[in-house]
Amino acid sequence: MTADPYAVMSADPWSPDNPDGYIDLSVAENRLVFDLLAPKLTAPRSLTAEDTHYQDLAGSPSLRRELARFLTELQGPEVDPADLVVLGGAGAALEILAFALCDPGDGIVVPAPYFAGVDFAFSARAGVEVVPAWPETGLQLTAEAVDRAIREAPVPVRAVALLSPNNPLGVTYDEPTLRAVAEVAASHDLHLIADEIYAGSVHGSASFVSTASLVPSALPAERLHVVWGFAKDFGLSGFKVGVLHTRNPEVRTIAQRLGRLATASSDTQAVLRDLLADREWTKSFLTESRTRLATSYQLTTEALDAAGIPYLPATAGLFLYLDLSQFLPEPTFESERALADRIFTEARVHLTPGAAFHTPLPGHYRLCFATTPQAVTTAIARLAGLLTA
Repeated sequence: MTADPYAVMSADPWSPDNPDGYIDLSVAENRLVFDLLAPKLTAPRSLTAEDTHYQDLAGSPSLRRELARFLTELQGPEVDPADLVVLGGAGAALEILAFALCDPGDGIVVPAPYFAGVDFAFSARAGVEVVPAWPETGLQLTAEAVDRAIREAPVPVRAVALLSPNNPLGVTYDEPTLRAVAEVAASHDLHLIADEIYAGSVHGSASFVSTASLVPSALPAERLHVVWGFAKDFGLSGFKVGVLHTRNPEVRTIAQRLGRLATASSDTQAVLRDLLADREWTKSFLTESRTRLATSYQLTTEALDAAGIPYLPATAGLFLYLDLSQFLPEPTFESERALADRIFTEARVHLTPGAAFHTPLPGHYRLCFATTPQAVTTAIARLAGLLTA
């Protein structure tokens, strides 16, 4: 594929009035909840002079208070507002952690598969090398794979970064698995970065366990750094607001200083402060969002089952992982890319191939289902037609 797929799709997008247009299921956005958000975001609200001025380098104190309460309920252990730094997106928080914990050329171990944006956040400007931790078999996270990646890394490793829940797998991790990974990091005197941006989007039978519950028993509190944001759980990807939770004063100081180049606007912080301050609404919103995600997931998997398209079961996030390896002419990433191109050009559906997530086995594709039911079922019907032709 040579043309920019997003430019191609934007010129001819699918809609009920354009049934042959391109369907984009590659972007992890929650498009199921705007009707719930709209009344809150468009309602008349007061604006103080303070909301128009520069904020504290760690973020608005009033927003951090609301975030601390919210994250305490979401993650379990009590969060101190003084340990939070509000930034212009979760990606900015990850990049700042790379600057804070590493020198250029150092490494951060990340269990694969993982979201491709992690590579950019750690490497583009901080110059950190991402070291994938490949599972011995399958796609399951194991502490043994993380330990092996640390020991065999070609560069000095300074941290382990964990996506929990995982993107692209859409799975949560239980307490023993998280504890084992944290203990491996501690045994090598490393920091642990936990990207928990999908913490509030668990829609299956599994429960979410935060890495914040592991300190200080599994590793020292000052070596854990948790990232969260409003993009996924609240469907507010365009607001670009993330938060870093760290009990390490040196890391917090660095985040505040570098955060001057990645701030969230004062007005946006005020909007989100007021959103979280309405505790009953927030609780109701997250409950309904999870219900809608579960409904969309069920519709998606039923359509995939009916079409005979294999996938890995998911319990969290906005996506699931298709396993189309049986449809590859050869078990190679070149064949995976070629099939992705055919799916785009012939079925006019955009999926993200597994190579983008450093998946060790070719033939996987991430499908984002948090969008209109008709778009999802139409895309799956087209995909089935292509695969069985």
